[in-house]
Amino acid sequence: GERCSSRWKVYHPVTVPRRSVPWMIERIDPELRVAERETLNQYLDYGRATLVKIVTGLTKEQLATTVGASDLTLAGLIKHLALVEDAWFVETFLGETIPEPWTPIDWDADPEWEFRTALDDDPAYLLGLYDAACARARDIVAGAVSLDALSVGVSRRDETLGQPFSLRWIILHMIEETARHLGHADLIRQAIDGATDL
Repeated sequence: GERCSSRWKVYHPVTVPRRSVPWMIERIDPELRVAERETLNQYLDYGRATLVKIVTGLTKEQLATTVGASDLTLAGLIKHLALVEDAWFVETFLGETIPEPWTPIDWDADPEWEFRTALDDDPAYLLGLYDAACARARDIVAGAVSLDALSVGVSRRDETLGQPFSLRWIILHMIEETARHLGHADLIRQAIDGATDL
């Protein structure tokens, strides 16, 4: 595969204003017979839109709700998924500096930073942060030569140490990561107000 070129720049601003979010991502079922890149994009967007649907309309206090012994919150999940979108597509694939608010964080000292600080964030800010990260990711995928394009960043796992990721692998990983956290989000949302089938 061909290494990703850093010429694919991100055009979406990294500063998210604290205001009411005027958008709602439309959730659309993936098409049955389209090219591989479109299929992967549509499945990832379906998961992204599902997260937005689960959390939209909840208050700051509701987004901070925990269930049972878990300390997971909807606020934390939104901020975490915004982080991993930027971490995988901007930092790992492009090899560019991860944008604010992630840049100055000492992740070794505070590995749960996004989950912890999300409790202090307004719902509009969290949704705007997630939307901006997803928009950057979409631009990066659209600008890549192919799904076989290789990341600038490399694996830090022992079994694959130093090896780059294909864009295909990164998108599939993001589909898996998003879907896994949607299961958490469904349970928390139902505990908040009984809502199901979102």
